[in-house]
Amino acid sequence: MTGMMNMRWTIARHLAIGGLLAALLCGCSTITETAADFKKTVMGFFGGVDENATAEELAMKGMEEFDDGDYKKSIEHFQKLKDIYPFSRYAILAELKLGDAHYRIEQYEDAVFAYEEFEKLHPRNEAIPYVIYQIGRCHFDRISTPDRDQTAARKASEAFLRLQKQFPDDPYSRSAAEHLIGCYKSLAGHEFGIGQFYFKSHHYKAALGRFRAVISDFPDVGYHQPALDYITQCENQIAEQKTEQKEAVDAPPEVGPSGPDNG
Repeated sequence: MTGMMNMRWTIARHLAIGGLLAALLCGCSTITETAADFKKTVMGFFGGVDENATAEELAMKGMEEFDDGDYKKSIEHFQKLKDIYPFSRYAILAELKLGDAHYRIEQYEDAVFAYEEFEKLHPRNEAIPYVIYQIGRCHFDRISTPDRDQTAARKASEAFLRLQKQFPDDPYSRSAAEHLIGCYKSLAGHEFGIGQFYFKSHHYKAALGRFRAVISDFPDVGYHQPALDYITQCENQIAEQKTEQKEAVDAPPEVGPSGPDNG
């Protein structure tokens, strides 16, 4: 019974990989086979093992480790497949799953590199909407609090906006729209916090610019009304400062008491 279940599981894995590979291949413009001289070198190194069979074995091992949650081992198999058999029809699977595996263990820089490389090599592949979405997620998952550096939020929003522009009807674009709100909340909170700092420091013009940016660039993410309130206060303070400055200029010079000692 156990042997039958293992056989079924193995068959299911093969079918899953075959389906994924077929989906990836159909989106590529061309898949180049291994050059003859390179193949001879590889065949000699592996003692005459069939190139495609060996690449398939690495793909299977990589997927098994990925499905079992051992992403580091999965990365080893996919990287080996990619390095040794770069022209194999399984290499495209390795290229994509390398990004996924790095993402799962929060190695975001490596994941972004893998996804961007995939997009560069296969710009017409059907997986590109997913790849762009994952690039955005790699940045999005690193967003911290609004008072910290906002590079991650900016890069995430750029990726999600690019996805929506290139593939407006794709399901991943709809998912990106939800994450864009999170990006905008973080960016708006950052601008709002800087505005508050300037306001408390009595730099009302600088504060006004920040609060106006919150209104124009990030509407309806929770900071709209507080920013409007601060805008009113900044404008009042600026008006008071102008009035005080004008009164100081228009005021007559003080004249000291007259007398012999005062000339």
